[in-house]
Amino acid sequence: MTLAVQDTAAEAIERLRRRGFDAAQASASEQLRRELNVQHNEPSLLRSCERHKLALVGLKDGRRAAAEGSDLSAAGVAALVETLWQATLAAPQDEANAVSAGQRARIARGPLACDAGELTGAVRALLDFRAQATPTMMIEEGLAAHQQLRQHTLTTGGSDLGCELGWYELAVFGLAREGTQASSFNYGGGQAETLAGGPALFGIAEMMRALTRQVHTQPVGERFVGDVVLSPRAVADLLGWLMQQLGDGPLIDGSSLYRTRVGERVASPLLTLASRDDAPGCTPLTADAFVAPPVTLLDAGRLTQLMPTLYGSRKTGVPHRPVAASGWALAPGDTPLAAMIADVPRGALVDRLSMGEPVPSGDFSGVVKNSFLIADGRIGAALSETMITGNVAQMLREVTAVSRERLDMGSECLPWLRVPGLHFS
Repeated sequence: MTLAVQDTAAEAIERLRRRGFDAAQASASEQLRRELNVQHNEPSLLRSCERHKLALVGLKDGRRAAAEGSDLSAAGVAALVETLWQATLAAPQDEANAVSAGQRARIARGPLACDAGELTGAVRALLDFRAQATPTMMIEEGLAAHQQLRQHTLTTGGSDLGCELGWYELAVFGLAREGTQASSFNYGGGQAETLAGGPALFGIAEMMRALTRQVHTQPVGERFVGDVVLSPRAVADLLGWLMQQLGDGPLIDGSSLYRTRVGERVASPLLTLASRDDAPGCTPLTADAFVAPPVTLLDAGRLTQLMPTLYGSRKTGVPHRPVAASGWALAPGDTPLAAMIADVPRGALVDRLSMGEPVPSGDFSGVVKNSFLIADGRIGAALSETMITGNVAQMLREVTAVSRERLDMGSECLPWLRVPGLHFS
């Protein structure tokens, strides 16, 4: 960690004290990103980007405000503190506002220096794979990148958190085209400590192969009730909804389905979800300056805790158990993916769920994209304009199979799930 980041946070917290805040938090960060871009199947740009940021939170008489800026000079910090002071005085009072106290951590992880050969090698392997294995697939945008992050956070409550992280990223966005017909767009990517795996990383190669089979599609036909086999990317949507239900918004407004369900089985006993904050680009630190211990959020389907921030906990009375912002792994099952598909009499292999925001009860209606029909245990044609309706909470409860295989995307490592009872139209 550079002294500049440490000193900037220390200077800011001292200025916040002197200005008269009752409590405050200052977080200084420095990000250096190097990336090699791809556009329309060709390398397009090699660039480096450096970003500095100071994020401040101030409390006065129960009032809270936040401000951030990129000018880390003494004058810039002073001006930002004054902006925050004025914003805080104009904020509504809420006695639940507070900052963390007594939190300490120093974290250094990952490749802190960029190896340019990693970037060029990954892009070369990606473009060679596209040309040889999926020539009808167009990489509209892609990149290989290295990210370095240094961050230091202090609070007037004595919290002192520092991290220095490095990781690589690989991402591809595109579609396949044959003449006048084209597939829908799809995306693959993730974070890793090395890009040596090339397009095999993060399921990118399989996503590109699937796109070439999705140029020619057909509607599902008549309405029916069937199973979905959800890819890890679609599984992430289900888990994202669950995490939201366990967080501040639904807990405070009373719409969470799980407010009183801690200790109960709220999902299939096949589902065990644990934190993975040592994954590339992840840390066990929260935005409100807490160190998050390892957690198994779902233990064989049983909910172990809720996820309010410090503010949410003080507002609702729900116990505060800090949870990191990212880094999750769903335990693998004992069913091979091929066997899971073979057991489906009728349904779909779904890679993307375009369902918008489910209502608080979990009900949703959406379009399945980048998906294939399953009939009598065999994968059939790519689907077009196919709707499914269901309930996310019910889907989590009724998972009947979890694949042995998992897709490691860095911050998430997830299997395929089979869920029955979805309505297709």
